[in-house]
Amino acid sequence: MRIMTIRSTIFASIAALGLVACDDGPTLVSEQQVAQMGLQEWNAIQQQVPVSNNAAYQNRLDRVTRRLLDAAGENSSSWRWQVFQSPEPNAFALPGKRIGVFSGMMQIASTDAELAAVVGHEIAHLQANHGAERVSAQMASEIGLSVLDAALGAREVAGREQIGSALGMGVQYGVLLPYSRRNELEADRLGIALMDAAGYDPRAALTFWEKMSRASSRSPEFLATHPAPNTRIQQIEAIIADL
Repeated sequence: MRIMTIRSTIFASIAALGLVACDDGPTLVSEQQVAQMGLQEWNAIQQQVPVSNNAAYQNRLDRVTRRLLDAAGENSSSWRWQVFQSPEPNAFALPGKRIGVFSGMMQIASTDAELAAVVGHEIAHLQANHGAERVSAQMASEIGLSVLDAALGAREVAGREQIGSALGMGVQYGVLLPYSRRNELEADRLGIALMDAAGYDPRAALTFWEKMSRASSRSPEFLATHPAPNTRIQQIEAIIADL
């Protein structure tokens, strides 16, 4: 069948470049390169998203972040963090040691321990160098699209979405999810261990995610880039049991 011929050609082309999606794929950029990308993105966000004028939010973020960084053995003077004014319950970490938390997330993570679950998770992403993995995965995906176009020919490009589904790598959209599920689980493990080391109750991660479970129906953007809250709760329960 024609579809099988196309699929075989695609797998051969992608495998030749080592681009088959996997959690342990090659890192295509250096830490220095990805840190520079992160700093550029941080500057762009600061220009586009207003900084929160809620001093209580920023003070709480300062207090929690410094305590976590101390426990992680990090020099907090080289890190930057900021509360941004947005109702979206989300937070992000950028290479270059930059952490942003939206005011909507500050409302949900209403205790220091719950906020530590959020910030500890973001610190873990950076310490584990997940940013370089994410950029490398996106670069590989984009290179893979060029290979697919060449393999299929102009008349067959319309069939790429079907093959993308078969590959299970989101290639029909040209990009992968911001972090792999493996990265998210690793950040949960490291972040909860960091909470514990900093003297926060790790069980606050459960209360936080229970709140997120109730709020997630209002946040499709969050669900698009993170495991479902109920799945997260089960994973975190197992992590805490192993502490």
